[in-house]
Amino acid sequence: MTDKLEILLIDDSLGDIRLIQEGLREAKIPHNISACMDGVAALAFLRKETGYDNAPRPDLILLDLNMPRMGGNECLQAIKQDATLASIPVVVLSTSQADHDIQESYLHRANCYITKPMNYEKFMEVVKSIGDFWLKASKQPQS
Repeated sequence: MTDKLEILLIDDSLGDIRLIQEGLREAKIPHNISACMDGVAALAFLRKETGYDNAPRPDLILLDLNMPRMGGNECLQAIKQDATLASIPVVVLSTSQADHDIQESYLHRANCYITKPMNYEKFMEVVKSIGDFWLKASKQPQS
């Protein structure tokens, strides 16, 4: 990993995408961010398929669960079953607090599950803590 965190954000909410981008900027977390609106587009991005030939390999994936075409847990399962992608940390960032969603995410080898706060300030704190942890505290394998 470089000094900039390369993030792939998989979320169908433009509002949440903007909040996460804003939170990372406010927290002064050096990053590059790419966004996909669903799991199908995310897998094409990660596999550098047509239209994503120059897509960067992310250091971190932030993944929402409830999306059209391919939901988050299905996408997570595909990522973790792909030997070339499995080592990328995936943080599930969802509004769901349901035990079933949390258990299923960990079953599919999510690295972390965080419930999106509804409060703006708390949302910003969560985004900052994610950036700080994955850029400053954790150690990742070289890709």
